[in-house]
Amino acid sequence: MRRTLTRSNQHHLKALGKLPLGVSSNFRYWGEDKTIYIERGRGCRLWDIDGNEYIDYRMAYGPGILGYADSRVDEAARQGMEIGGVFALSTEREYEVAKRISGMVPAAELVRFSNSGTEAVMAALRVARAHTGKDSHIVVEGGYHGVFDSVLWYADLEEWDQAAGDPPIEADSEGIPGLLKKLAHFTPLNDANYLEDLLKRHHQDIGAFLIEPIMGNCCSIAATREYVLAARDLCEKFNVVMIVDEVKTGFRVARGGVQELLGFKADLCTFAKAVGNGYPISVVAGREDIMRKIGNGVIHGGTYTCHSVALAAAEKTLEILDETEALETIAHYGKALQQGMSQILNARAIPHSFSGHPSMGGLFFNESVPDNYRDWLNSDYSFYDTMALELHDLGVLCEPDSREPWFICEAHAQDNSLDETLAAFEQAVDITMSSSNIRS
Repeated sequence: MRRTLTRSNQHHLKALGKLPLGVSSNFRYWGEDKTIYIERGRGCRLWDIDGNEYIDYRMAYGPGILGYADSRVDEAARQGMEIGGVFALSTEREYEVAKRISGMVPAAELVRFSNSGTEAVMAALRVARAHTGKDSHIVVEGGYHGVFDSVLWYADLEEWDQAAGDPPIEADSEGIPGLLKKLAHFTPLNDANYLEDLLKRHHQDIGAFLIEPIMGNCCSIAATREYVLAARDLCEKFNVVMIVDEVKTGFRVARGGVQELLGFKADLCTFAKAVGNGYPISVVAGREDIMRKIGNGVIHGGTYTCHSVALAAAEKTLEILDETEALETIAHYGKALQQGMSQILNARAIPHSFSGHPSMGGLFFNESVPDNYRDWLNSDYSFYDTMALELHDLGVLCEPDSREPWFICEAHAQDNSLDETLAAFEQAVDITMSSSNIRS
C-alpha cells in the first residue's frame, strides 16, 4: 500500500502562515505536496504525522550514527539535564570529552566546542586567517561548509567556457555581501596541478584551504590519498592552513575520521554530525600553535556552547564509537546494502557504482564514479531522482537530491532492516524503469 500525505499537506498549508516555506530549514522543503512532518523516530525508523513508517537513510544528514532515541545516549543526556543546563561557565566534562577527541584524532591537539557544523567551520576559518595573516581561502568545487557568508559561493560550471579562463564565482544566496567574492577561490577535487597553479598565482592572499575529502553534499565523491598528501605538501609550501571539514565524516568513517582512512593530518579540522548522536554540539580542533590563537587575538565562544545535555550525550556517544564495534557494524551493514543493490541492478543490466564509504555511500547510475564535481555535473542523475521518490512511497527514506549519500546507523543492523530495504529498492527500480520518461 502506497503512502498518503494528507495531514502533512494540510499542515504545510497551515505552517506557511508562520514559517517561510512552512519549515525551519530550506533543505526540509521538498515541494508543496511532498514535504513531510515527522511525529517521532526510533532506531533507524521514522513515522510521519500521516502514520507512514520509513526506514531512514538520511539520518538527519548523518547525526544519527547510533540511531534515533538511543537509550544509552539519551540516559546520559538526562543525567546531563540534572546538572542544570547552560551556565556560560565551564565544567570538568569539557576536558574529558576534549581528551577523548584528541585520543581518537591525532591532529586534534587542542579542542574547542561549538553548537553546529557551520559554527565550527566559521571558527576554523577565522583562526586560519589570524594565523597566516591572509584573508582569502580555497574551497573544493562541490564542497559544502555550512551557511555563513564566506562559504556561500560556488564556481558556476554549468555554462562555463573553459577557454574563457577560470569559472565565474556566484553567490548561493541573496544577501551575501559582494565584497566577499574576491576572497573565495575554487579548485576541482583530485587535481593537484590545478591547486598548485592556483596557489602560485594567489598564495600571497590565501590563508586557508577548505576540503571535505569525502564530499558529504556531492554524493560522497572522495579524494585520493595521493591528492590529499599533495595538497598537504602544497599548503605547507605556500603557508596555507589546511582545514579538513569532517562535519559528516568525523567519527563515522573511522574512529579518527577520514584523516585516519587516508593517512594524513589536518592543520585544523571540524566535527559535528556524529559527535552527539543528534544532540547539538560541534568541534573545531587542530595544531596547538594554531589553536593557541584562540584567546590570544581570536574571539571564539557562545552562550550555549557545551550545554550540559549535549556535552553529556557527546561523551557517551564518543565512548561507544571509540570502545565498541559500532563502526564496524555500521560499515558491514553498508557493504551488505550495496551488495544487495548491485545484485538487483546487475540482474537488470543497469550500470552503477558506489562512492565514498559504506557508512555514507553514494550511488551512481554509471559504470564509474565521478572523480570530482565537474564530472558529476556531466553525469545522468535522472534515474536516481525518479527512483528516490518511489522509495519514499515504499517506506524507504533517502534524500531526494541525488547529491546526498545514504547514511547508515548502528540501529539499521540491529533492526534487521536490510531485506525490507532491498525489497523496496527492487520495486522502486522496476517502477522507474517502466516510467515513460526514464530508461536504464
